[in-house]
Amino acid sequence: MEWFFLAVISACVGSFFNVLIHRVPRGEDFVYEPSHCPKCNNRLKPWHNIPIVSWSILKGRCYFCKEKISFRYPLVEFLVMVLSLAVFYKLGFGYEAALVSFVFAFLVVLSAIDIDFHEIPDSINLLALTLAFFTIDFIDSLHGALVVAGTLALLRFYVSYIFKKEAMGEGDIIIGATMGALLGYELGLLALFLTPLLSIPFGLKYKELPFVPFLSFSAFVVYCFDDWFMGFL
Repeated sequence: MEWFFLAVISACVGSFFNVLIHRVPRGEDFVYEPSHCPKCNNRLKPWHNIPIVSWSILKGRCYFCKEKISFRYPLVEFLVMVLSLAVFYKLGFGYEAALVSFVFAFLVVLSAIDIDFHEIPDSINLLALTLAFFTIDFIDSLHGALVVAGTLALLRFYVSYIFKKEAMGEGDIIIGATMGALLGYELGLLALFLTPLLSIPFGLKYKELPFVPFLSFSAFVVYCFDDWFMGFL
């Protein structure tokens, strides 16, 4: 039963994080303003906001104006739920699992914003980093953050110089710091260098590729299978 409640709660968190994805880049209030359709501005009813389920019932369209609702909404809710279940399965129910789950959930938010807006809000980015500092020993987290962020910054300088254009933004470097704080410097560097391998198939197709989703996904893979990866280090 506890796993069912965890799934429900984490999906609800994902539902709220969809609000962050839509409103934070636009500078809109995400605390007091009630949920509404961005097209017709009609206030949504409670049953319109049931995570994952409502999108399916409404067939992906607004109840009032029939405007199409992005598939991103149920996808984010589902991802946050799955990430949380995976982290709690790995760590057990406790303080650390909750923190790690929120870090990965915020990385989902940053990934979606990067895809939609090609920008990374510092407020959410720094919040994810701050939480990551408390997931393992603080000194180890700080060491990992500095090493991975420093490595990513150096790569940015070299790649930008070679290709004569900005290779990545400062927000990506903060993501790197979060990876290092969460994983430690060894696994953080491994996740960092795993990222390009994951992005190569997409990089061949798209000219402007958001980097945060691949950084986030590689961090999650390495975190889930850290014992296996440590066997090669």
